[in-house]
Amino acid sequence: MQRILIPLLFGVAGAAVLVWLGLWQVQRLAWKEGILTEIDTRMAETPGPVPALPDPARDRYRPVVVTGSFGDAALRVLVSRKTAGPGYLIVSPFKMQNGRRILVDRGFLRVNVPLSPPPDGVVTFSGNLHWPDDRTSATPDNDVAENIWFARDLSQMAEMLGTEPVLVVARALPGAAAVAPLPVDTGHIPNDHLEYAVTWFSLAGIWIVMTGFYIYRIGRRAEGTQA
Repeated sequence: MQRILIPLLFGVAGAAVLVWLGLWQVQRLAWKEGILTEIDTRMAETPGPVPALPDPARDRYRPVVVTGSFGDAALRVLVSRKTAGPGYLIVSPFKMQNGRRILVDRGFLRVNVPLSPPPDGVVTFSGNLHWPDDRTSATPDNDVAENIWFARDLSQMAEMLGTEPVLVVARALPGAAAVAPLPVDTGHIPNDHLEYAVTWFSLAGIWIVMTGFYIYRIGRRAEGTQA
């Protein structure tokens, strides 16, 4: 009995930790699904005007409708899409009818496709306010001189284009163009907690089986010694 006590305690403790990690991921899954549902609900609201003082925490994903005209400038943000390969997100200045100047993410342009001009004249379209979290510790600095951006850094873009650091991601734009609108959705938000939970529970099961097999081997060796 003394020979199996330590492996048994070790096995129970290890399995308990792994099960706890699995349960924690289940809780995280419920939390993340709640957030995604909240975002989807927010994006389905009736579009309204751009707030006078947008707040990233309060107004992220807020649906808005804007009327005004595009400027000719266009910043290119290097990205890659699974179905289309490498390309650029095109960000242009937009002057609203009330005189405010904001940024508009017009959508995706393939690398080798010529950039078409933005819609001409006064246009009205809907979109979502967004404060992108594109930059990580591995993201290079934006190459402003060559107009190759690696992250949608709103402050830097706004300074470059003479706008407010406010970004509207267009859901659709009038007229046919090579730039395909890429609306905000929850598809880009990772939600891998179910896979993590399954992994931890599977490891717990394997740990229990291995512990049982190890204790079984100890018992067989003890019987052989006694014989």
